[in-house]
Amino acid sequence: MAILTTPKSAVQLAGQGRPLREHVFRIALLSSLVIALGFLALLLVYVVQDGWPRLDSALWENQPSIRRPETAGIQSGIFGTLWIIALTALMALPTGILAAVYLEEYADKTKWYNRLIELNISNLAAVPSIVYGILGLGLIARWMQFGFTVMTGAMTISLLVLPIVIISAREAIKAVPPSIREGSLALGATQWQTIWRQVLPAAVPGMATGSILALSRAIGEAAPFLMLGAATLVRFNPEGVWSSFTVLPIQIYSFISQSREEFHVLAAAAIVILLAILLLMNSVAIWLRNRYQKRW
Repeated sequence: MAILTTPKSAVQLAGQGRPLREHVFRIALLSSLVIALGFLALLLVYVVQDGWPRLDSALWENQPSIRRPETAGIQSGIFGTLWIIALTALMALPTGILAAVYLEEYADKTKWYNRLIELNISNLAAVPSIVYGILGLGLIARWMQFGFTVMTGAMTISLLVLPIVIISAREAIKAVPPSIREGSLALGATQWQTIWRQVLPAAVPGMATGSILALSRAIGEAAPFLMLGAATLVRFNPEGVWSSFTVLPIQIYSFISQSREEFHVLAAAAIVILLAILLLMNSVAIWLRNRYQKRW
């Protein structure tokens, strides 16, 4: 008696015939992921263990000191970082999103100047941060005479993250199906009404995720602030945009450069705070993407 068997799907047949190199490549990818996560976990364990004695309320309540590291804090660095990130968001995010809307919805791709703009944006996203620090020092701090202030630091960091914001916003806008635009225009809406009421709301999750990740990169930058004269020891919080400032990466650099072991413990604790802020921002970005992302 013949045994009846169900026909195998094309996917199963293709899976049986997969070459060995495809399995090796998959194993290599998984190994790379495990190695990266392993080193990250090792770094977190080392930093938390080293800075655990100083992870208390005095860390963010007290100002830094070079004489009493046992009671010194990082309050001025935290407030300086918050000032820089807030001003950077106010300047870079609206500018980047509007630029992305123009390039994706209005710009004529056949014009040479639009292609030149797109090429320059892609190139600027890969420029080292120290170059932006030199630009901010020569153009904003000295030529515009803004000095070594919070405004100078925020404008420089805005230039740093602006290409990233534009690229991520363009990708989010591009992900909206053309049928959404065509349906809105067919119903009599203008191009701007279509963009404002249909395209941008659908692209908000992607734009928010890219913007938060760009600001997360800005938090960890130290090289531009070294060029802009961010003081390594500031015992006061910024009182405005024209005030002197410091940021957490600069304070960490200052503590690490000291010879006493107490400063190294303080630096490790400051690194934990900085990592906590970064992980919180990245978690918010992931939550926004999963909460509001639409499947077309």
